[in-house]
Amino acid sequence: MAETARRVLILVVSGPSTPARCAAPFHIATLLACLDAEVTLYLTGEAAELARPGVAEALYAEPDGAPVMHFLRQAKKAGAGLYLCRKPPAPGRAPATPETLLDEVDGYGSGGELAAMILEYDKVLSL
Repeated sequence: MAETARRVLILVVSGPSTPARCAAPFHIATLLACLDAEVTLYLTGEAAELARPGVAEALYAEPDGAPVMHFLRQAKKAGAGLYLCRKPPAPGRAPATPETLLDEVDGYGSGGELAAMILEYDKVLSL
């Protein structure tokens, strides 16, 4: 019996205030993509900061480990999509636009679009 590829949505909710949690969603996305799953990472809340240049490069899940950006790039290389929630900017920050985001970001959407994705995907993880 042939298996069909599964669609997995990973809601990334950890950001700069919890660096120890930031690498795991990208690592799991890489593993799932290597197992032929269609994987979408969706940065929401504080995790949206990871899409800004310089942030993921400066965060480390472990003191002597690789930067979070390494795990993000591995997930992208394995075929995972990377999206973020369109949200009002934090005080003193410019709004996120394609020009102010990492090149690895595939796009961004609204809460309504995220809700539709949650209902459509086979599996939803929140990390």
